[in-house]
Amino acid sequence: MLGSELIIRSLHRLGVKTIFSLSGNQIMPLYDACIDAGIRIIHVRHEAAAVFMADAWSQITGELGVAMLTAAPGITNGLAPLYSASQAESPVLVISGDSSVSEDGSGAFQELDQVSITTPLTKLSVRPRSIAELYPALDNAVIQAMSPRRGPVHLALPFDLLTAETGMADLPDASPKRPAVPLDADGLGTLGGLLNSAQRPLVLAGPTGARTHMHSARSAAEQALGLRIIPMESPRGLKDPSLGALAEVIPQADLIVLAGKCLDFTLGFGGTGALGKNARVAVFDPDARMLERAGRLLGDRLVLAVQADPFAALLQLPAAQSKADRTSWCMQVDDAIQSRAAKGPAAAADGALGPRALCETVQAFLASAPNPILVCDGGEFGQWAQAFCQAPVRIINGMSGAIGAGVCYAIAAKIARPDATVVVLMGDGTAGFHLMELDTAVRENAAFIAVIGNDLRWNAEHLIQVRAYGPERLIGCELSPTARYHDVATALGGAGFAAQDAPTLATALRQAADSGLPACVNVSLAGQAAPIFSASTQSATGH
Repeated sequence: MLGSELIIRSLHRLGVKTIFSLSGNQIMPLYDACIDAGIRIIHVRHEAAAVFMADAWSQITGELGVAMLTAAPGITNGLAPLYSASQAESPVLVISGDSSVSEDGSGAFQELDQVSITTPLTKLSVRPRSIAELYPALDNAVIQAMSPRRGPVHLALPFDLLTAETGMADLPDASPKRPAVPLDADGLGTLGGLLNSAQRPLVLAGPTGARTHMHSARSAAEQALGLRIIPMESPRGLKDPSLGALAEVIPQADLIVLAGKCLDFTLGFGGTGALGKNARVAVFDPDARMLERAGRLLGDRLVLAVQADPFAALLQLPAAQSKADRTSWCMQVDDAIQSRAAKGPAAAADGALGPRALCETVQAFLASAPNPILVCDGGEFGQWAQAFCQAPVRIINGMSGAIGAGVCYAIAAKIARPDATVVVLMGDGTAGFHLMELDTAVRENAAFIAVIGNDLRWNAEHLIQVRAYGPERLIGCELSPTARYHDVATALGGAGFAAQDAPTLATALRQAADSGLPACVNVSLAGQAAPIFSASTQSATGH
C-alpha cells in the first residue's frame, strides 16, 4: 500500500465519500487513490472554492468536510476560507501536497513552510516526515477537527511519502472512540442552581448551536430548562438582523449563560451596554482561553466558568425547578427576535425594487419549495436576506465577515442534499468572487438558484464612506451598470434571468427552478443600508 492509498483508504473508512479539490502535481497520487476507494472528487476552479465547499458540507451534514489542495500557491489560495471555517466552528480537513522530505532545504519545487502559515488558522497543522507518521497524523487531525470546539485542521503531505511503500497490506486498526471528557459535577450543580433561581435567564450559543445537526439538542435543552437558547453566528452580533430586537431585551436578563459563545466584540466585550448592568454571567466553553478572557472582561459579574462541551453540559442538567413562571419572559424574547420594526428613517427606493421587497418575494418562493436551503452572503444586502428570508437549513457568510463564498456554499449544499431546493442571495460585489464556480455546478449537476441583488456598488463601503467622509469623497465603490451576471450563467451552461421588480423576480424564480440547471437571477436593486431593529449600538462594530 502506498502512502497515498493509506491516506485515502483511511478517509473512506471514516465515512468520507466526497472531497473538494483543485488538481496539482503534488496531489496526483491522492487523486489516483480516490478511484479505487470510490471517493468522489468535486473539481473546482479555485482552491478557495474547495475549502469553502468543505466548510459548507460540514455545516450541512455535521460531518467532516475535506478539501484537497496542491502545494505552495495551492494551499495559500485556500487561506481565507480556512479563517472562515475556523470562525464558523466547522470541522474541515485541508490536505495539501508538499515538496518531498528528502529535498528539504535544497530549494525544491514549491518548497514552503506551510505549517507555520496555517497554524494560526487551524486547531492543528502538521507535516509528517516519515511513513510511520502518516496515519497517526491523519488520525489525530480528524479527532481534533471533530472535538469541541470543532474547527479546521491542516495536513501537509510530502510527495515522497505519498509515493513510498508503507509496508502495509491492510489499514491500521481504527482508533477507539475517545470517551467524552467527564463533566464537572460541581460546576453542573452550580449552574443548575443559578438557572433555578433566575427569573429571566438567557443562553447564548456560538455558531455550532446554529447547525442543523444541533437543532434537536437545542430544542430538548430549551424544553427541559424552560428558557431560550440563542445561537449567534454573525459578526454583527446583537445587531444581526435575523435576531430582530433581541438587543433590546438582553439587558433585562438576570442570568446570561455563554454556552460556547465567545465573549468578544459581538457582545460589546461584555460591557454593560450590551449585557446590561445587573445580569450575572456563567460561561461553559471547551477552550480554557475563553474562560480566562471572560474573567478578565467581566470581573465580578462572572459567577461561574467551566471548561466543558456546552451542549453536553446543558443536556445533563436536570429539568427546570424554578419557582418563577418564565413563560412571559420566553414570549418576550421570542417576540423580540421576530420583530422587524425598523429603527430610523426608511431609505428612498428611487423607483427601483427595494431589498425588503426582493427578499419577501424570495421568501414566498422558499415557502412553497421542497426541502429549502437558504444561503445568505454579502454585506448590506446579505443582512436583508438574513432578516427577511428563512429556511429550516441556513448558511450565512459567518463570523469571519468574509464575503464571496455563497456560490461555493450553495454547490456543496446541493451535493450534500440532492433533493433540496438551494437558493443563495448575494450582492453584486459578492458575486464577483466565485461566479466561475457555476461551471463546477454545471459539471457536477448541482442545480441551485443564485439571486444577485444588483445595486451597482460595494454598498457597505459606499455607506461607510458617505457616513465618515461625506458623499463628495466617494471612491472605489462603483460597479459596472453593463455587467450581465445572468449571461455568465448561460455562457457556462446554466440558466440566466433578469428581473426588475417583484413580479418579474417571482416569474424568474419559477423558471429557474423549472430549468433544472444552476441558475442566476440578476435583480436590479435599490441600494439601502442593512436593516436595524434595535436602538442598541453597543453590540458590534459599525460594519
